[in-house]
Amino acid sequence: MSVEILDGSTVRSFVEDESAFNSSVDVRFAALDADHDGLLTYAEMAGELMSLRVLEKHFGVDETAVEADELARLYHGLFARFDRDGSGKVDRQEFRAEMREVMLAVANGLGFLPVQMVVEEGSFLKVAVDRELGQLAKAA
Repeated sequence: MSVEILDGSTVRSFVEDESAFNSSVDVRFAALDADHDGLLTYAEMAGELMSLRVLEKHFGVDETAVEADELARLYHGLFARFDRDGSGKVDRQEFRAEMREVMLAVANGLGFLPVQMVVEEGSFLKVAVDRELGQLAKAA
């Protein structure tokens, strides 16, 4: 993990660079595709979905008042967002499309004022920051 300064334009610029964005998304897709069949099942994506900590209240702990079956429905609902054709599996194009929407939502949420945030190594946010820093270094 590292502390980085970024804003919505950092993320938006990364998403709009189709080559860089698709390359990063494809690496994540390949890492999740345990059986290398070019499709992601719920089981293959479950860990990634759960790492989103959608109900987090305090430092990596989901709210305990939520029943396990409700939490399972929530994660299955997230998977369904990726599985746009309802086939029960997510192909590379579906994964790219949903990650694009997620990252643009993050960009919109960040807005135009720089914020300091802790990001995980290898995360899309870290890749976006590193890409921007590389561009600044080339321009200097």
